[in-house]
Amino acid sequence: MTQRFDAVLFDCDGVLVDSEGITNGVLRDMLQELGWTLTREECMRIFLGKAVKDEKDLIEAHTGRELTEEWFVRFRERRNERLLAGVQPIRGAVPAVEAISDRFAGRIACCSGADRWKVEMQLAKCGLLPFFEGRIYSGHEMPRSKPAPDVYLAAMEPLGVVAAGCVVIEDTVTGVTAGMAAGATVFGYSPAEAGHDTPALLRAAGASLIFTDMSELPALLG
Repeated sequence: MTQRFDAVLFDCDGVLVDSEGITNGVLRDMLQELGWTLTREECMRIFLGKAVKDEKDLIEAHTGRELTEEWFVRFRERRNERLLAGVQPIRGAVPAVEAISDRFAGRIACCSGADRWKVEMQLAKCGLLPFFEGRIYSGHEMPRSKPAPDVYLAAMEPLGVVAAGCVVIEDTVTGVTAGMAAGATVFGYSPAEAGHDTPALLRAAGASLIFTDMSELPALLG
């Protein structure tokens, strides 16, 4: 099989590191403290793939409380404490990334909607940082975060590639939308625990291929 792409751009949370449940658990607890009660499933459905800072208006509308910068600082502190204690790599991600990095001669990047400290800390904890050092892009540092394409577009020029030669690996509708808007091909990662409707949602957002096991990815890239 001939190689179809020139570079691979990975999302971080839910694609490389198994962090979504931890982060959403902290968020759910803090929303409960503000008076907005959500189940785990409801919280994941509303906030998965989105930066909490971008959902300020929604949270204020449901709680009737103004979110201060202090609240966001406390959220990040509590989130980071839990992640430091418990984040793990997505099953199969480390060997898959190693193989892909070798095959693409380092033309890979991590493009996340999260803040840089969180991204780099998680990659380091999960043994993935060496593959991405110098090629990590945070939506917090862009004019717009996902679902806008900025974070993916920012990664392309330093890699010396154009959008048509890039494949984006995403696990959320927000991320797939960002990858499509950047002009890349998007593969949707949807493990069994993601929910039975997730593959259809990712396809509807534009993902050209859905896979369920990260160990499959090197072969799928050709």
